Amino acid sequence: MGSGGQADNADSENKQNTLMSLSVYSPERFMLEAYKQAQLAFEKGEIPIGAVVVANNRIIARAHNQVELLNDATAHAEMLAITAAAEYLGNKYLKDCTMYVTLEPCVMCAGALHWAQIGTIYYGASDLKRGFTMISNNLLHPKTKVNTGIMAEECQALLEGFFTKLRNE
Repeated sequence: MGSGGQADNADSENKQNTLMSLSVYSPERFMLEAYKQAQLAFEKGEIPIGAVVVANNRIIARAHNQVELLNDATAHAEMLAITAAAEYLGNKYLKDCTMYVTLEPCVMCAGALHWAQIGTIYYGASDLKRGFTMISNNLLHPKTKVNTGIMAEECQALLEGFFTKLRNE
C-alpha cells in the first residue's frame, strides 16, 4: 500500500525474512494466512477481514468477508469459515479447533462461535465499535480460550487503508 520504491522493497524483504523464521505451526503463521484472506477481501471491495480454522496444526477452512458479493449481511469471514470447517469435519462442533481472524468478531460471529464451541480464537485488531468485547466477554462458550494482538498493527492498517480508499473514490 506504499508508494512503491526502495523503502517498500526493504520492508518486503524484512517481512519475508520474518516469515521464513516463523514456525510452520505458530499462531503468527496461521494469522498470516487469515491476513492473506483479508487481502483477498480488500481486492474484491469487501471489508478486509479474513479467517482460517485450524485443526491438528492444519488449516481446514479459509474465508474472507463476502457480504457484498453474496448480498448477505451474515457472510462474515468467521461465519463462512465456521460453515466450511463444520462441513470438512462432518461435525457442527469445533471444540478442538482454533480460529484465527484478523478483526475481533462481532456479536453475531461471537454467538456463532459460541454455538460451534470453538476451542480457541486468536484475533488481530480489536474492534472498538462492534467487537463482542464491547458488549460482553461472556458471549463465547465458557471453554473457549481467547488470544489477541497477533499482527494487530498490520490488520488495523489494512482496514484503515480500505476505508481511506473507499472515502477517496
